Amino acid sequence: MAAEALTRIYRRDYSPPNFAIETVDLTFVLDPEETLVRARLAMTRTSETTDLALDGEELTLRSVKLDGDEVPADRFEATPDRLLVRNVPDRFTLETEVVVHPRANTKLMGLYQSNGNYCTQCEAEGFRRMTYFLDRPDVMARYTTRIEADRDACPVLLSNGNRIEAGELPGGRHFVEWRDPFPKPSYLFALVAGNLACERDTFTTMSGRNVALEIWVEPQNADKCAHAMRSLKAAMKWDEDTYGLEYDLDIYMIVAVDDFNMGAMENKGLNVFNSKYVLAKPTTATDDDYEGIEGVVAHEYFHNWTGNRVTCRDWFQLTLKEGLTVYRDQEFSSDMTSRPVQRIKDVTRLRSAQFAEDAGPLAHPIRPESYIEMNNFYTATVYEKGAEVVRLYETLLGKEGFRKGLRNYLQKHDGAAVTCDDFREAMGSANGVDFTELERWYQQAGTPVVRGRGAWDAEQKEYRLTLSQSQREFPEQDPPKPLPIPIRVGLLAQDGSEILGSERTLVLRDSEEEFVFKSVNEAPVLSAARGFSAPIKLDIERTPEELAFLLAHDTDSFSRWEAGQDLAQRVLLELTGRGDDKTWPSLDSRLVDAFRDVLRDPELDGSIKSLTLTLPSEERLAQAIEEVDPTAVHRAREFATSSLADALRTDWEATYERHAEGPDLIEKSEIDRRRLKNRALRYLVALGRPELIVLAKQQFDESTTMTEYEGAFVALVDTDTPEADAAIEAFHERWKGEPLVLDKWFRMQAMSTASRAFDRVVSLASHPDFTLSNPNRARSLLYAFAMGNPVNFHRADGAGYRFVVDQVLELDAINPQVASRVVSSFNQWKRYEPKRQALMHGELERIAAHPGLSKDVAEIVGQALR
Repeated sequence: MAAEALTRIYRRDYSPPNFAIETVDLTFVLDPEETLVRARLAMTRTSETTDLALDGEELTLRSVKLDGDEVPADRFEATPDRLLVRNVPDRFTLETEVVVHPRANTKLMGLYQSNGNYCTQCEAEGFRRMTYFLDRPDVMARYTTRIEADRDACPVLLSNGNRIEAGELPGGRHFVEWRDPFPKPSYLFALVAGNLACERDTFTTMSGRNVALEIWVEPQNADKCAHAMRSLKAAMKWDEDTYGLEYDLDIYMIVAVDDFNMGAMENKGLNVFNSKYVLAKPTTATDDDYEGIEGVVAHEYFHNWTGNRVTCRDWFQLTLKEGLTVYRDQEFSSDMTSRPVQRIKDVTRLRSAQFAEDAGPLAHPIRPESYIEMNNFYTATVYEKGAEVVRLYETLLGKEGFRKGLRNYLQKHDGAAVTCDDFREAMGSANGVDFTELERWYQQAGTPVVRGRGAWDAEQKEYRLTLSQSQREFPEQDPPKPLPIPIRVGLLAQDGSEILGSERTLVLRDSEEEFVFKSVNEAPVLSAARGFSAPIKLDIERTPEELAFLLAHDTDSFSRWEAGQDLAQRVLLELTGRGDDKTWPSLDSRLVDAFRDVLRDPELDGSIKSLTLTLPSEERLAQAIEEVDPTAVHRAREFATSSLADALRTDWEATYERHAEGPDLIEKSEIDRRRLKNRALRYLVALGRPELIVLAKQQFDESTTMTEYEGAFVALVDTDTPEADAAIEAFHERWKGEPLVLDKWFRMQAMSTASRAFDRVVSLASHPDFTLSNPNRARSLLYAFAMGNPVNFHRADGAGYRFVVDQVLELDAINPQVASRVVSSFNQWKRYEPKRQALMHGELERIAAHPGLSKDVAEIVGQALR
């Protein structure tokens, strides 16, 4: 499919629906080969249009009735993708019967099967794959759903809302009926049926109502639900305490399925989750997995208000629900774990994914102006940058002002489908603030660059800080206007103490402004963008000595970490610039000394230490280089790693020994211990000494938690040693029956930088346990390799590119949504040195010329080639 032949949809063309749907009555007669779906829609005409056009996709129509009568053939037109009924009355009931094919549905959109269980995924436009419908978020209706199935194959039948009836049917079949009392758009519909086990609990809301909580999983996974249940109850309590938001149904259900395109889905009262974000016990899930599950469970629960009760008018407003809810889950995770650690992790994710997106051909505002395939706009920009834009309101209003504004937004628009403008207006009106300028954050793509220079006037005892902002210009957009950018700063005295009264939030509104700090009695050191107060790139004039000083003394944990990253990045970029020069200098002593100080600091917890002692990633370094040579970047980082390992070996060994033993508990002190222990091990293994390789193998063999097991495996798999080969074989043999753990096995090998790693990756694509039909498995090998292994993906001979494209073309015929995510690894091709540019361009052209290409992949490739 040629990119130029694809239909582009524009936000400016939005118009309200021509019809409203009051109630939807659905009946699913489940069968793996041919499921019959009956739909009864009570509809009202809301415009002058008399012809009803409904969306469909790959549907087979059996019958269509209008007010109980069969519609004559000359009065309707039906294709697999559209149903048109001519000359309908003002109010009417439309009934349709269609057939769909769950077992053959490898796209995993609409109704499909996962391990024999039935499941639906309707966001963004999957409902039309089950029945003809006005499949758009501003059409909201009340749903009643009847599910009929073979009792032995599907003893459990679930849908949205409250269960109202159940009974037996002839032939060993049974039925269950569900009714959702709240109007919802079609994308929030859910159905799950199959052989599932249930973890049950209850939650008493702040008004005293008892809510039944149920987590449904495959029977063999029943022992892995406890953490997800605790996370759900914690999220419900946090939302009540923080925002006064109470759950509104009698039951809240979560279902975990292995085959799922996304992380999870917030369907009203029945959340469908990728099993990765539900199943956990210490032997199979890492500490990061536990925190990830807690965050995702909370995210989907929080959508009940910010997404379900108040939803999007159209898909251009996606960040209205996703950016806001990501912000909410970040705040929840900060309160549940460690605020500084969570902030560092959130910003790291933003920079690695979203900053790269902003710098590439698919850069777009958090509220896009157009799209071809909606699934391609579930992006880091919409989610992660969207969350940072929401955070701007909290920074400007304070926590209480933000809470007041959010409550106003939810009360004002409860039960409605609204826009980003409605959110901005509600936040402003609740606090008596004009937020008109903030709309620019929704309109303009690209990452703003803020430059700063400071000067201390000894005579006036003043410190003057000049800030300026600039933004990338895009051919199809108006010239960018200055953004309102809050920047939290502080000043440190030469003894490392905070200068009293110096911390403040500056708001840069113009292209350039000067800010004056009075009563500054000595030359200060500037601490800027504390807490990462806006999604910007900051370019402040600071010497390496000042960065080392901030790393040692800054009172803001995020800025302290940031200073270390900036110092390390300067050192690494200087090494990268040496190219093929084999006469490496010794590593900058300032970096070595700074790392030593952090390692020995008794005040820092293990998680903060581990993050601070992690060098900037190759992806982050590449973002700072105009013409990227991935080999040079990798060589520089490897040299710095081994140099730090060698210079601080005694400290690394002492740290490892001090943190080697502890209980297998999922609590902060033990998580901190394990993270620092694994960080020390990575540095020690980087020395390549036989006795240290044996140390890693010993940890691998003796570990009782997946965190320590995986930590040792990651260290080993980066080496070309017999111990690594033995660990690879032992890992598979032990965990081949656990799909989520086996995903880790594929992923860690896919990201290995060992000399034989690429050959391993190619062979893994033919491994009996590898399949392209499962999104988790496909991502664990292909996405992890293409996005997380720069030195091997960007091989100078182009073999990494050819391998990924071969897999993408095969995957596109199975699941276009996952294929489009993998092919996005080529988006930055213009930033690489000429030889690699040519190789990547050639592979993009090969994809574009492939017959039968999905519009998901065609859009990504077409944009990249522009």
